[in-house]
Amino acid sequence: MTTLTAEKDAAPGAEEPPDTGARHKLTAVTGLAALSLDAMASVAYGPEAIVLVLAAAGGYGLGFTLPVTLAIAGLLAVLVASYRQVIAAFPDGGGSYAVAKAHLGRRTSLVAAGSLVLDYVLNVAVAVTAGVAALTSAFPGLYGDRLVICLGVLVLITAVNLRGIVDSARAFIVPTAVFVGAILVVIAVGLFRDAPVSTAASDGHTSVLADDATTIGALLLLKAFASGCSALTGVEAIANAVPSFRAPAARRAMRAEVALGGLLGVMLIGLSVLISRFGLQPVEGVTVLAQLTDASLGHNGAFYVVQFATMVLLALSANTSFGGLPVLLKLLARDNYVPHVFGLKADRQVHRHGVVWLAVVSAALLVFSGGDTNTLVPLFAIGVFVGFTIAQTGMVLHWRATRQWGKALLNGLGALLTGVSAVVVTATKFHDGAWLIVIALPALVLAFEAVHRAYGRIGERLGVGKVPEPPHRERSLVLVPVSSLTRLTSEALTAAVSLGDEVRAVTVCHPDPEDLAATEALERDWALWNPAVPLVRLPSERRSLGRPVSVYVQALRAAEPGTRVTVLIPEAEPQRLWQRLLQNQRGAVVAHAVRRDTDAVICRLRFRLGAG
Repeated sequence: MTTLTAEKDAAPGAEEPPDTGARHKLTAVTGLAALSLDAMASVAYGPEAIVLVLAAAGGYGLGFTLPVTLAIAGLLAVLVASYRQVIAAFPDGGGSYAVAKAHLGRRTSLVAAGSLVLDYVLNVAVAVTAGVAALTSAFPGLYGDRLVICLGVLVLITAVNLRGIVDSARAFIVPTAVFVGAILVVIAVGLFRDAPVSTAASDGHTSVLADDATTIGALLLLKAFASGCSALTGVEAIANAVPSFRAPAARRAMRAEVALGGLLGVMLIGLSVLISRFGLQPVEGVTVLAQLTDASLGHNGAFYVVQFATMVLLALSANTSFGGLPVLLKLLARDNYVPHVFGLKADRQVHRHGVVWLAVVSAALLVFSGGDTNTLVPLFAIGVFVGFTIAQTGMVLHWRATRQWGKALLNGLGALLTGVSAVVVTATKFHDGAWLIVIALPALVLAFEAVHRAYGRIGERLGVGKVPEPPHRERSLVLVPVSSLTRLTSEALTAAVSLGDEVRAVTVCHPDPEDLAATEALERDWALWNPAVPLVRLPSERRSLGRPVSVYVQALRAAEPGTRVTVLIPEAEPQRLWQRLLQNQRGAVVAHAVRRDTDAVICRLRFRLGAG
């Protein structure tokens, strides 16, 4: 028999359904682990970005490392305070997209959404390649296989996220705690050590420090500030994913945002103090964080623990995107800017299509770059600064409407700083590949608008938002294509006579003798069976299967314009997936032809075959 799926009402005392919702959402702690890995891992390259820029001015320039870091920490405080207010004002998530949509208009909100999408995708690729680069630095023999390793790490992170954001958070709590603890130990020991144990420069590595200078220009400081702001990527992720938290979601998300800002600020300032304290110089082949760890703890087991923790967290920091982007895509789907499939939730509260789409696009970027971090880094962080600026500007208008001028001033300062950073980063990295983002962002906005227009046309044709005409009865004629007399035929006719006022079976007959003989045999068997349903022969000169059915439907519609025609196509559904490859796909051919050439209703009846 055909199978129908029905949901049973839960009886008192019945077992709870597996997905109760709340247990698949985040607490403040698990939210910090799931959504802050990008920001936490940035301490591995943020201070280094500052040092490499200031090294152009020699030792004198390096003396400005701490002031520049303090300026970035001040901006971090502004951003955390701003996004804390964004969480409270927009508890449905979306971050800068939600703010812009409410206060800056549709087009600006799409720019914000596009910048976030690009940043999330690039974050996955950069995080995975950076983590694998740390691994291949420790084990050079793996360098030739770095692309395969990158794709393997991506598959692992994707698989964990398909089990749910809570499962991914639990899996990453320990690596996050180890990394944060290791960095704090490096800072604490380094602050109380009289002199470094060793430095890379003193061990024979080549310094990249320029000849000493006595002055440093504002442009160099601005460039160092903009480069160091790469440490701020990921600060917005919690505000984008507020619905992923347990109730009260906004309160838990705000706690996680403040904790993230506090930890990130302490680590950035602490490492910058150590850079100044140890007189560190950037050298080729050794990261700044590795030098600081070596100087604080010595080249021993603790050194390798920090390096391994850094490598793991860099690779896993891609999880921030898997937590934030699916929620953003859900909001865009709700507003008809991306396909509605991105708004669907699977069990365990997973936006599965968003997770899979992110993984596929990130894999394409990894293949394009060959697993090389330096190919992707110039594209990174531009989008997030655009999002920062839009969110801050929108919050200025939000506070102005409520006449809270102090908060508006704070967000205005943040918008100015992040806007300048966005311009400087884009300008300095333009020839290194940032021009791709300048092209990709408008293209993505245009794609959003094209999807929105398509949904608008569909909604207009469906009369969405309008009161439809009351339902009325029409004469119904059901056609059932058949090719032989089987149990499937009986089931199809049973369903058809339940649906329509009149039922006709149709069979397509080709001119060759073998097919004519088969059709005549079917007609004889049909007469003997006598199902009280006429069998109509449809001749086909060109051995077409679907075209004769669609022509017959057109003729019926012309002869009886007030009749609703339904084509019911019976299909066998094997029990096992591989057995479907054995089917002839006749039903799909007929359905395609009828759908293309007529306005008839198509009903595909699946007859599930049991074991045997």
